[in-house]
Amino acid sequence: MELRWLEDFIALARTQHFSRAAEQQNVTQPTFSRRIKLLEEEMGTTLINRQTLPLSLTPAGEEFLGLCHDVTQRVAEGRRRLAHLAEQQDGHIRLAAPQSLLVHFVPHWLGQWPLPSPVTPYLRATGWLADDYFRALAREECDMVLCYWPRTPCGAEPDTEGFVSYSLGQERLIPVSLPEADGRPRFALEGAARLPLIAYHPRGLIDAAIRAHLARLGETPDFSILNESIQSGNIRELVALGYGIGWLPERAVRQALTAGTLVPAGGERWQVPLEIRLYRRADDTHSALDAFWESLLPTTPA
Repeated sequence: MELRWLEDFIALARTQHFSRAAEQQNVTQPTFSRRIKLLEEEMGTTLINRQTLPLSLTPAGEEFLGLCHDVTQRVAEGRRRLAHLAEQQDGHIRLAAPQSLLVHFVPHWLGQWPLPSPVTPYLRATGWLADDYFRALAREECDMVLCYWPRTPCGAEPDTEGFVSYSLGQERLIPVSLPEADGRPRFALEGAARLPLIAYHPRGLIDAAIRAHLARLGETPDFSILNESIQSGNIRELVALGYGIGWLPERAVRQALTAGTLVPAGGERWQVPLEIRLYRRADDTHSALDAFWESLLPTTPA
C-alpha cells in the first residue's frame, strides 16, 4: 500500500467526485480510479458507494477515512521533525514573522550579525495570526517567532508559558490617511464623528491592541470597517488609494510620511505603542539556536 493511495482516498471523500479528486491529485481519472480500486482490494472491502450521487463512503469507508487522516498527519509530522533535525545539523534556524517585520525590520537586524546568518525566514508564517505563531513554535514548525507585542496589556495576548523572549526594539502604530491637495488628511481623527477604517483581522493581536488603546482614550469616532486584513501591507495599499484610515507600523510608512504620500490622521495620542519581541521554546536544545540566543544577551530581556 502506498501513502498516496491514502491521500487519494481523503481527496475523494472530500470532493465526492472522481474527476475533481483526480484533478486535485494531479493524475488522470483512469489512473486515480485504478488506485482507489487497488486500495479497496488491499483493504479487502468496498470503501466507496458508487451508486449514490454524489459519491458516498460505505460504513467501512467512514472508518477507514479516520485511519487515513491519522496516518497522513503522522507522516507529515514525521517529515517536519526529520526536516527540523536536518536543519539543526546544518545549523539553520527557522524564524517565523509577519510580513511587515520580514520586510522592514529583519534585514537590518540580521545585518548586524556575521555572515552567513544561520537564520532562515519561515515564509509560510506571513499570513498567520499571533496564536498561530505560538502553536507552530510549540509544534516545532519553527525555532523562533518574531512578533509585535502591545506595551500595554490588551487582554488578547497569546499564552506564552513554556517560551522565553527578548525585546529587540520598540514600534508604534500610526494612524495614516491619504492627504488632500493642501496636505491635510482626507480622514482626520480629531473631531470626526464617523470614519472609514481599513482594519486588521478581528481575531488578531494588533486589532485588539488598537481597540484597547482607543478605549483608553475615551471619546473616539465611530468606525465603518471597509476591509479586514492580516497583513499591514494590504492595509497600506487601500489607505494609499484613499478608501479610509489605517494604523500602520512606523517603519512601514516612514518613507511615505517623509514624501507626503501618506499623512498622519491624528496626533501622538492616537499612536499605539508596541514592542518587537523574539520568542523561542524554553526547552529547545538546538545548538545553533542556543549560540544565536546567547549573542542576543546585550539586548533587554522581555
